[in-house]
Amino acid sequence: MNLDRKQIEQLVISVAKTELIPRFNDVKRHYKSDGSIVTEADHIVQKKLLEAFESLCPETVLLGEEMTTEQQQALFDSGQSLWCLDPVDGTSNFAAGVPYFSVSLALIDKGEIVFGLVYDPIHDECFTAIKGQGAWLNDQPLKLENTEVSLKRSIALIDFKRLPDMMATRLVTDIPYGSQRSLGSIAIELCWIAAGRGHIYLHAKQHLWDYAAAQLILLEAGGFARTLEDEPVYAHTMSPRSTLAAVNKVLFKEWQQYLKNDN
Repeated sequence: MNLDRKQIEQLVISVAKTELIPRFNDVKRHYKSDGSIVTEADHIVQKKLLEAFESLCPETVLLGEEMTTEQQQALFDSGQSLWCLDPVDGTSNFAAGVPYFSVSLALIDKGEIVFGLVYDPIHDECFTAIKGQGAWLNDQPLKLENTEVSLKRSIALIDFKRLPDMMATRLVTDIPYGSQRSLGSIAIELCWIAAGRGHIYLHAKQHLWDYAAAQLILLEAGGFARTLEDEPVYAHTMSPRSTLAAVNKVLFKEWQQYLKNDN
């Protein structure tokens, strides 16, 4: 499939600037059955991009976070090439006025993620990747340098809320890293690792639309990521996946070994 990276970037950026930014911290919201927040912006961005991709790429379908579980599974099982969209990754931040949220879009073709885009409209940063061709940040090649940082001195981006109790307890009683952050947007966090703005990452339960684009960006930038079970992060399934990641192989192995010792 031929991809026009710039055309897709411009489309997503345009929708985000016209539909997300004007609603930032000034939007109606409600809570889904799992307790997560959804806003009118989630629905509007999904609707606008669905309409745009129906015209731009009629041979693909769009699977969005705000569809029903039944709709998502039916599209996923169809075997068609599909765009996987999180219209607002970090919705609770968006609704509360915290300036860390993004639009995340991935293209899944023949069981592989072949394109990823994460746009942060507050900071006007667009991260993209094409499988086998590299990653970019605002048109500049995104490539991790061989940063020599030990686990003990690393900056960690960790979501504690979904970790197993024993693992979370050990991380705060036997701290293995230098300092820790949690930004509230899975896609931005993984992209920040890809940009070297953090060194290690951990999340125990991510949905496909949360991680699909950003994990490709991280891998194409030269980072390393696996699940807690030491499997590739992406598997052709709608089931949630865990992710542990690092900016280089040596640090990844050190981080992975620390977490294995928790078992």
